[in-house]
Amino acid sequence: MSVETDDDEPKTVEGDTTLAALAHASALVASVLGPILFLVLADDDDELVRENAKNSLNFQIVMFVAFVVSGILTVVLIGLLLIPIFAIIDLVLVLIATVRANNGEVYEYPYTPNIV
Repeated sequence: MSVETDDDEPKTVEGDTTLAALAHASALVASVLGPILFLVLADDDDELVRENAKNSLNFQIVMFVAFVVSGILTVVLIGLLLIPIFAIIDLVLVLIATVRANNGEVYEYPYTPNIV
């Protein structure tokens, strides 16, 4: 017999869902700078925007490092394969995060440490 927990349920928070979604979507255009902008300009009492911007920033830092390492690995040609793979992962996860944030959820990217 197993006991189900509520750990799998998404965390929902009150706040501006449009700005929370834009905190994720801005990363497609401005990489790390978009989430930083939303993190700095978000109201202190708007937890939804702040948490989503933090999570987006953490993920974009990880993706930046992945792209830099892939760029270095282009010398041995493996980077030419890794760069498009990381780009697709970035695009898909950012789009998922944008939709979830627009629904009022705090989206946490998989396998992303809390750096900020």
